[in-house]
Amino acid sequence: MPSIISTDPLGNIPDSPEVAEHEEGADPAEASEQRPFVIDPAQHGQRLDRALAALVPEFSRSYLQQLIEAGVVELQGRTVTKASAPVKAGQSGRIELRPTPQSQAFRPEAMDIVTVYEDEHLRIVDKPAGLVVHPAPGHWSGTLLNGLLALDPKAVLLPRAGIVHRLDRDTSGLMVVARTRPAMDAMVALIAAREVKRQYLAIGHRQWEGAPARHVDAPIGRDPRNRLRMAVVDLERHAGKTARTLIERLDSSAEGCAVRCTLETGRTHQIRVHMASIGHPLVGDALYGGAPAAGLSRQALHAFRLAFVHPVTQAALEFRSPLPGDLVQALQAWGLDYNRA
Repeated sequence: MPSIISTDPLGNIPDSPEVAEHEEGADPAEASEQRPFVIDPAQHGQRLDRALAALVPEFSRSYLQQLIEAGVVELQGRTVTKASAPVKAGQSGRIELRPTPQSQAFRPEAMDIVTVYEDEHLRIVDKPAGLVVHPAPGHWSGTLLNGLLALDPKAVLLPRAGIVHRLDRDTSGLMVVARTRPAMDAMVALIAAREVKRQYLAIGHRQWEGAPARHVDAPIGRDPRNRLRMAVVDLERHAGKTARTLIERLDSSAEGCAVRCTLETGRTHQIRVHMASIGHPLVGDALYGGAPAAGLSRQALHAFRLAFVHPVTQAALEFRSPLPGDLVQALQAWGLDYNRA
């Protein structure tokens, strides 16, 4: 049977506040593995679940607790259903390891990935709307990470298959993917130092008023009233991080506005939160007060420009992605000119 991996061998899966689906059960057609074990002297006197976590390290302790409670763990020939049961050195046992959605998450899956640049160190991809970047509850397969593992076998050696930043599922546009560990570490450092320029085109509800450019400097943290969202927060009262976005009006009509957003920091849902905070939630972004309009049901956000100095060759790189057809049609429906982007 294929190897079973429940913890992420490529790095931790980031929290995604917009994910609300429940994990589905494992496919009963998948084969299980009967694995024998012997309690080591180092585990003497420990709880059964803790001992198993050391003996079967590729599974999380919480999942091993579920297997114990399910009655698929034997110790000295007897079924044990209490995770807190103490164990003794030299005891032998057996556990039935069942594949889970998580254990199958980090598999290569062939898919069409638009690559706009590639060298031995980096890959720049143009992500379509609707593609999830990392495996997460409700999306254990069919992600960009799965596609990258199929595209480049060496990606399995890198945390998160070389993905150094992410876009939300319904955001389209350019992303950087590292192909070596040194390049990945260097790109992470460049992003942290704000030396990677990332610009987005967005369509917001309501007519733009006031100055043509707004510099939004508002901390972002988990919404204390809804843990599935992010929000502008008061750092004296709630956990969060500083967040800054330059928002420039490109055009405006009675229905809404086309804007260019330049990230100065990279917080979860930063543009979506900041646009909502100034009264212009993104079209199609129901999580932050937007609504379907102009023929568009997904959030109107596209990462159209990416610029940075190559961390290995030191060459100045700049990439642009044309607007997807659905955004072009939405802009035209509201009579908005986006050419200045």
